[in-house]
Amino acid sequence: MEKIYTIPVNEAFDEKCGCPFCRMKEKLENNEIELILGASMMEPDIRIKTNEKGFCGPHFAALFAAQKRLPLALMLESHLDQIRKECQTPKLALKEKSAMVAEKCHSFSSTCYLCEKVEFHLSKMFETACLLWEMDAEFRKKFEAQPYFCLPCYTRMLKTAKLYISKKKLGDFLDAAQNLEMKALSELKDDVSWFCKKFDYRYTEEPWGNARDSVERAIRFLRGTGTLPDSGENR
Repeated sequence: MEKIYTIPVNEAFDEKCGCPFCRMKEKLENNEIELILGASMMEPDIRIKTNEKGFCGPHFAALFAAQKRLPLALMLESHLDQIRKECQTPKLALKEKSAMVAEKCHSFSSTCYLCEKVEFHLSKMFETACLLWEMDAEFRKKFEAQPYFCLPCYTRMLKTAKLYISKKKLGDFLDAAQNLEMKALSELKDDVSWFCKKFDYRYTEEPWGNARDSVERAIRFLRGTGTLPDSGENR
């Protein structure tokens, strides 16, 4: 029987375009951005956390792109106030406490509320995917129908599988995952090779086949879906 925590994983694997874990991450980020600029903006416990952690550069860009300037400005107002309070030191004590001030300022520029929130839920989704593969024959069919896993997600999936799939079935999982990934990698390499050949005059009249967008697809395979602007692959 499907549980509430398996629904987003099954939904992501129902689709057959791009990396399913990248789709889950993108959906988590979009949901969190919508919440934080909407219903959650004025919740005291959320505001305390955003004041303390702030956001990384990519997530600030995503929040700005959401075109909800007032909620973002209100968060920035209290976040900036928190930084001022915690990083400001009386002039007489500044030399003595400069290292401590630098460390505090660094903490504000190296944490992200959204990264931590998304990571918490995404880690559970990796675990759930591995458990579903072991317990659910239908999910294994969805798994094998995926076009590929991006390299970062593939690496993480293998590490998670060693912790959550039984030793009895781990070998079968690793074999299935590797077969899928190597097939995708081989096809992608061939497409990139053909892309390169198309710049040789001898191949000018030959059809492009699947090679025309192979450079973009290779980058997404190597670094994840969010590496480049969406080309429609995950729509």
